[in-house]
Amino acid sequence: MTTGPEAYPREDITFDSGGTTCAAWLYRAEAEDGERRPIVVLGHGLGAVKEMRLDAYAERFADAGYHALAFDYRHFGASGGEPRQLLDIDRQREDWHAAIAYARSLPGVDPDRVVIFGSSFGGGHVLVIAAHDPRVAAAIAQCPFTDGIASARQNMGPSSLGVMGKALADALAARRGRPRVMVALAGRPGETALMNTPDAMDGYLALVPEGMSFSDEVAAAVALRIPREKPGKVARSVTAPVLFAVCDTDSVAPAAATIKHAERVRNAVIKRYPVGHFDIYLGDAFETAVADYVDFLDDVVGGV
Repeated sequence: MTTGPEAYPREDITFDSGGTTCAAWLYRAEAEDGERRPIVVLGHGLGAVKEMRLDAYAERFADAGYHALAFDYRHFGASGGEPRQLLDIDRQREDWHAAIAYARSLPGVDPDRVVIFGSSFGGGHVLVIAAHDPRVAAAIAQCPFTDGIASARQNMGPSSLGVMGKALADALAARRGRPRVMVALAGRPGETALMNTPDAMDGYLALVPEGMSFSDEVAAAVALRIPREKPGKVARSVTAPVLFAVCDTDSVAPAAATIKHAERVRNAVIKRYPVGHFDIYLGDAFETAVADYVDFLDDVVGGV
């Protein structure tokens, strides 16, 4: 048993995904003996790990009466998987399915009231997962990646040639069994990085706890896949309630593209916040958003 930054009890647990161990934190809400509560499964964004503020959301959900499970994707953080820092979209979605299956198996969990919470790139994942798993009770997509072309236009700019060069070299290295070619996750404007908007570097690294070792890089081949991804389009087939938390001045996942897709989702709730992509994790923006998320959970699955 360990404790989070705000001393909320949590358990360090693992579950299997594709023959590899995924590491997670399990937060249990207070419940009567034999009572089965909803659970929120939380996954992060582009190259991020659970220490980068997923614990803050999980604690609030548990305090509001919802069990919570925050996990690291394979190849990242405390999870297993080689090579390290491999951002494989299909594997990450397999990890989501494995985490949901594990959550449904837990004592005290109502398997028909599993909610999925994803932020940024993870926000795109939950839209796809909810479309593929109709048993998911609801989804919360925070500042979600919904449109690969829109995000690529917003982030790469003149540096796109450098990113694509690394991506092609990495794909070739993977095919030949050689060490992977890395690209920075976040950089300054003009630098070769997957995110290099003016707020990307400082905003992304602000989520890393002080003193924690963190690798600001991933295997570059994922840049070849990102422009072809449109989770927002897939979301149109989701039947469960979905809360879209949209940051109006989002530099990474453009708000206009997200709203366009969200308006075509049957049971969508759209909440807009006058902040940037990285601001919603901290301070007043976090407090406002997480209160909205709890209200949404109370409406769609109920804590008791």
